[in-house]
Amino acid sequence: MVGLATLAAVFAGLSLLAVGGANALLPEMARQAAAEGWVSAGEFAALFAVAQAAPGPNMLVVTLIGWRVAGLAGALTATLAFVVPAGLLTYVVAGLWHRFREAPWRERVQAGLTPVTVGLVLSAALLLCRASLHGPGTLLVAAGSAAALLATRLHPLWLLAAGGTLGAAGLLG
Repeated sequence: MVGLATLAAVFAGLSLLAVGGANALLPEMARQAAAEGWVSAGEFAALFAVAQAAPGPNMLVVTLIGWRVAGLAGALTATLAFVVPAGLLTYVVAGLWHRFREAPWRERVQAGLTPVTVGLVLSAALLLCRASLHGPGTLLVAAGSAAALLATRLHPLWLLAAGGTLGAAGLLG
């Protein structure tokens, strides 16, 4: 059983880097979880898929990694370590952001953070693609899902159900 202090330290550190939310941190989260020996790239992608399919916040992957590493104590430790530092930082920054709402630099800072957030989210998407695309079938499902989401108003859960069905039927390799 991994030390809960290590679990807390890793997720508290990640928490303070969560510009754009938990999904923007997926590459670094996956790298650190693999470096600690907690999960492989494939296991990380599977935990992320389960977290996205479950109702609740998009950071549930943190809880699932904690659970995988140290059971209930790990789940609670990872979740609190990820939520509390970011929550406190958000509280302080929001107060300053409001205090300086008329400052000319505020708009420039926000304009600079937007492309950083987009880049972080795109790197997370690439990480998940590399970990879960294992052949032409999975590539076709990913491309088809992306096209369907961009071209229609189809709910993503339908696509998850279709992909899960194809996988359970053994059609994806």
